[in-house]
Amino acid sequence: MSDTASVRARALRALKTSAAAVDRLRPPPRGVVVLIYHRVGGGSGLELDLSRDRFAEQMAALAASGRATTLDAALDALVASAPPPPAALDPVVVTFDDGTADFVDVAVPVLVEHGIPATLYVATEFVEQQREMPYGAPPVSWSGLRDAVDTGLVTIGSHTHTHALLDRATPEAVRVELDTANELIEDRLGVIAGHFAYPKALDGSPAARREVAARYRSAALAGTRPNRYGATDPFRLARSPIQRGDEMHWFHAKVAGGMVFEDDVRRLLNRVRYSGAET
Repeated sequence: MSDTASVRARALRALKTSAAAVDRLRPPPRGVVVLIYHRVGGGSGLELDLSRDRFAEQMAALAASGRATTLDAALDALVASAPPPPAALDPVVVTFDDGTADFVDVAVPVLVEHGIPATLYVATEFVEQQREMPYGAPPVSWSGLRDAVDTGLVTIGSHTHTHALLDRATPEAVRVELDTANELIEDRLGVIAGHFAYPKALDGSPAARREVAARYRSAALAGTRPNRYGATDPFRLARSPIQRGDEMHWFHAKVAGGMVFEDDVRRLLNRVRYSGAET
């Protein structure tokens, strides 16, 4: 490991330790927890790329908890007239972004082994053109996605066509991004994309939010915290990112709706990081 990577790893560990300490002082409220994954078993060394063994350990723990559910079932719980009783289990939803080849090759077999449903938000241009993702990952194929859907555990959502950031796109560009992705998903997979995730978890412009609300049942952002019953906008779903550096005790903390301090710091850094980006 290089000196720079070592310093970064120590800083990330310190941040996670601090976030867990904040949770002890301020326990998270009840609600639906939505987890974000990107890659599994890609071997890239990136924080968004978990090992297959770590992912399998997490899915086994989630299966044992009895909390894993579909995104649609979780949304039903969020908008119900009354919250679940105190003894009820709070739902946890597994989601993936982008659509890399390892989702089908590595992640889906683990999901099937443990019976865990998941939603994959696909950036369709990369699949259609078989072009690498911006971080160098090979894309999944349409045939691979059909196989994933056929398991009965995978729901396909939209992540725009080109992974465009919708806070800076023109209204017409937003419509093209959403409609192109939806049309490709329906044509290639025979399913309707009922859910949406904003690329890089950056909120859209007011015009973009209206276009999203007109096409989908939900839209996902970031925000490491539970989505509270009766108090959550389904078009601003918070999701907790699971990273390579998340040891099991930190994974359990995120499943419990904690580690919000880590997200607060990450959002501040991302405002600078993505200030000039378009995708």
